[in-house]
Amino acid sequence: MSRPRHGCAVVTGLFVLLAASLAVAHAQSSFSGQNTVRSLSGQFMVSSADDGAPLFRNLSTTAGTNLVWLDPALLAVAAERFKVSLRQQLGLPPDASWSGRIFLVLHPARSTDEAVTIASEPFLNHWDYRVEFPDVLARPRYARALSAVLLLELANRRAAVTGQAAEIPAWLVDGTAQQVLAADGEKVVLSAPVNRTDGLPVGRLDQAAQDFDPLAGARRVLQNQPALPFDQLSWPVDAQLAGADGGAYYASAQLFLHSLLELKNGPAKLSNLIAELPDHLNWQTAFYDAFREDFTRPLAVEKWWALRVVNFAARAPGPRWTTAVSRDRLEELLSVPVEFRNDASALPVHAELSLQAAIQNLSPDQRDTVLRTKVRDLALVELRLAPPFGTFADAYRNTLAEFLNGQNRPVTGSVPNKHALSRPGIGDTLKKLDALDSRWRQATTQSVISLPGNSSVLAP
Repeated sequence: MSRPRHGCAVVTGLFVLLAASLAVAHAQSSFSGQNTVRSLSGQFMVSSADDGAPLFRNLSTTAGTNLVWLDPALLAVAAERFKVSLRQQLGLPPDASWSGRIFLVLHPARSTDEAVTIASEPFLNHWDYRVEFPDVLARPRYARALSAVLLLELANRRAAVTGQAAEIPAWLVDGTAQQVLAADGEKVVLSAPVNRTDGLPVGRLDQAAQDFDPLAGARRVLQNQPALPFDQLSWPVDAQLAGADGGAYYASAQLFLHSLLELKNGPAKLSNLIAELPDHLNWQTAFYDAFREDFTRPLAVEKWWALRVVNFAARAPGPRWTTAVSRDRLEELLSVPVEFRNDASALPVHAELSLQAAIQNLSPDQRDTVLRTKVRDLALVELRLAPPFGTFADAYRNTLAEFLNGQNRPVTGSVPNKHALSRPGIGDTLKKLDALDSRWRQATTQSVISLPGNSSVLAP
């Protein structure tokens, strides 16, 4: 049995079915309640229990805070959206069938840090779940509860109803919750409206553009605080779960999960981990079984995680540049400054060459040195450029890197001349750069930026 944790206590309930025939004839989980709101898929059943005077009588007290005021009808919609986003983050089919029903019960909040309780119950040939929510709670705690119960439902599909529910590692619960909030926070957190217009409740949705860096929130936290080691991620203390560590635990859990998914066949291995949890006494043995190609023992995980944290910190981009600064910086990187003299006695003249001109006119050694520098500089600024310009920087960097890699391959046949216009890859590279330049010129003069590929975005 999983030990209770601050903010989300998990309780496993084992109930004896009196008679199979009676259960089939009157199949109804003990979690079922009255006056419930049924979600679109039917998996979520949301009800409200009146068990005392509410602490928050006025919704406006939660406005502008990190608190969410839950409403049964809105929660039924938000839970479905959360499920879809969670599956997408873990690389699972978003429309896959479900097994256990999830009963979400709201009660008046008694405090701002009240725990959420999750109970699992075997019913016929599957498990059902009941989540007790205070109607006002912190956003991370809300996400943690939905993440935990959805992961339990996924894991327990293979668990025998006569046994014990699966144990979900804390880093998986919280890493997934943070991934969902980062990707779809405005869609999966629907708070009750705090304002009224003509007597009708009115809510406001501030839809922000998708951040170019999916780990932007984790970066901001881990720039000022060290990431947690693997053992602390595995067994976080109450203060960390409550966010009292400045968010270091949540940021570390998200980065750890994100890093696992980036491993070779990472989503498939994570799916195997979740499916195998009921077959193991603890999640650690299931973890090492699912990721046996990557980690043979705990020390291997610690070393991999330490290296991942170092690389992550090294690539921390700092604050994002404005659109104007991003445009100027990228234009600077797309030219090559040179100096030349008309004769030996003349003063040097400064000029700017295009990338194409540099490839065509510089000697191979000079050209490759310049292009290697451009590849490095484009990579360094990519995450600090405003999203449309960052995409262009990535396209230019990939084109130059492909050209340099092609020049390093052995050349067959006759030896090319000094400036090597006929060398393999040069013609194709010039065409790619011309096409990128055309889109780039269009981007600087029009309101719609045509990105490399098939999509476009509006310029600020």
